[in-house]
Amino acid sequence: MDALEKVTYPGTKKNLVESGMVADTPSLTAPQNEDEQWKVRVVLEFPRDTDPFLKSTVKAAEAAIHYHVSPDIEVTIETEFKSKPRPEVGKMLPQVKNIIAVSSGKGGVGKSTVSANLAIALARLGYKVGLLDADIFGPSMPKMFDVEDARPYAVHVDGRDLIEPVEKYGIKLLSIGFFVSPETATLWRGGMASNALKQLIADANWGELDYFILDTPPGTSDIHLTLLQTLAITGAVIVSTPQNVALADARKGIDMYRNEKVNVPILGLVENMAWFTPAELPENKYYLFGREGVKRLAEEMNIPLLAQIPVVQSICESGDNGQPAALSSETMTGLAFLNLAQAVVTVTNRRNREQAPTRIVGVKGSGE
Repeated sequence: MDALEKVTYPGTKKNLVESGMVADTPSLTAPQNEDEQWKVRVVLEFPRDTDPFLKSTVKAAEAAIHYHVSPDIEVTIETEFKSKPRPEVGKMLPQVKNIIAVSSGKGGVGKSTVSANLAIALARLGYKVGLLDADIFGPSMPKMFDVEDARPYAVHVDGRDLIEPVEKYGIKLLSIGFFVSPETATLWRGGMASNALKQLIADANWGELDYFILDTPPGTSDIHLTLLQTLAITGAVIVSTPQNVALADARKGIDMYRNEKVNVPILGLVENMAWFTPAELPENKYYLFGREGVKRLAEEMNIPLLAQIPVVQSICESGDNGQPAALSSETMTGLAFLNLAQAVVTVTNRRNREQAPTRIVGVKGSGE
């Protein structure tokens, strides 16, 4: 115990004894013959199995015993955890029925707007819904839900400390935007971003959900691969605008999910900004970005067209004000998002009846 008092745990900046990390009185075993050494067994309790100081602390404790007690003593250090370990891949989110990835080949096509309104529309239909803002470098959900000042807190559930999602409009919501300053750029390498995303998935109290909506970043990146290697995604919804440059990127997004190593079903396409309708002329349609390009792509690739969402000034204003259009079914856009949600329910049910559950993508080197 004197030797362990010489070891500082970086998490508390106190020694192991002061930090209460020595879980049991160290046991000393005398040698039974001349060939054996004295043996000591120490049990250290860490906050969680993902503790970043675990390995270095164990090595420091072993070195301290050798230095202050005897260099010839045989040291065994066992570890325990106050919080249960994170569930292994494949066993995360056991109470979630359907995981829907909302994706786009390029930025600026309204993917986050579609994600937010789809989640709200599903909740209005009576489903239990969670929404994860998986765009680590450009989180927008806190603003769209008017919860930028929210700070999620920890809850203790079944022996684990979990992040409690923010609730708004009947949606359980998490975003990296709750943990970083909105004025500061997130300058993280891919590994850091992926680890943060895994925490938002596996270390959060999502509970029982009918639909778990993933608002993915644009393009195809590390984040998409992390999601595919962490969750068995039920299906993907691809969002695009009608112009050719967006359609070209939408094809890449479709190809990513249809890749034989990924094999996530495409539930359907959403044509966003399909036409512009001015508020004073509700019957008029102006095709600013081309006409029915996504509809033709859906027909060509034999994928359902789930919805055509018009450009209406109120969509932008409602998102900026934290009042997404789907909160009201009396407007043109509110009704469009409600119809989208009903279409997603239909195609998801059909997918679950006709296709086997999605398998998680194997990590390189795992043998899969």
